[in-house]
Amino acid sequence: MLSLLLSAVLAVQAMAVLELNVPEQPVVALHSSDVVLNCSFNHTNPFNLSDLSVFWQLTDTQRSVHRYLEGHDQLADQAERFANRTRLFPNQLGLGNASLLLSRVVVADEGSYTCFVRVKDFGSAALLLQVAAPYSKPVVTLEPQSNLRPGDEVALTCVSYGGYPEGDVIWQDAGGRNLTENITTSVVANEEGLFTVTSVITVVLEPNSTYSCRLINPILGEEGYISVTVTGQNIAFPPVALWVTVGLAVCLLVLLIALAAVCRRKIKESCEEAKREAEEAKVLEEEEESKTVMKKW
Repeated sequence: MLSLLLSAVLAVQAMAVLELNVPEQPVVALHSSDVVLNCSFNHTNPFNLSDLSVFWQLTDTQRSVHRYLEGHDQLADQAERFANRTRLFPNQLGLGNASLLLSRVVVADEGSYTCFVRVKDFGSAALLLQVAAPYSKPVVTLEPQSNLRPGDEVALTCVSYGGYPEGDVIWQDAGGRNLTENITTSVVANEEGLFTVTSVITVVLEPNSTYSCRLINPILGEEGYISVTVTGQNIAFPPVALWVTVGLAVCLLVLLIALAAVCRRKIKESCEEAKREAEEAKVLEEEEESKTVMKKW
């Protein structure tokens, strides 16, 4: 019955004179919240609600979102995903308010909606619904996390989750200059269609380097910001290693001193031994000379 009625409505669309008013700008709804899709009409003559027909449908697929006919909601043909999530404002219908309340908005609700109204005359108008969700505060981690020295390459990872639509990530240095090289950004949707944005930048570490990660939600205009300072230090011995090194150096020095003392003593003994041998050789030589002289005589 609904399809026949809509066909009849569309057939007279060219003759429609009922003016409908809907937002020209996209309607923004926060994820999991309620939103009102405004649609109003001007009708100068009084009418009975039994003469009023209101249809809301998805513009692209023409799936039924909500319909009101003969003074009652008629939801038999309503798309399943909108069940128990839509309602009109019955007390406002006689005043020309055909707006639709959509509860517990999800990402899948985003799109174009068409409002059809007929009270003798007919009119239709479409509006755009955009869904948005704020991102969590960004978190920055780095790899490696320790033993960093100036000149090392460090990977900084900025993560924010639970947002929609896809956020824009901007990396900046301490001077506020945008960094565009060596950046990789990935976007992953969860079962609700909300995004986790992960951005990785690779930098060459300086003695003190400050970097900031900004994530901007293009619809909400909200900005998440975090700044991190990475300090690169020259190699330093830990206390235990330092004491071990000092102890080894002292031991080596003692050994060298002892070795020098032993060598000196050995050298001295060798010199004295050589001196004694020389003196003994001289005495023997003198004795030989004396014997030779006596023989001549």
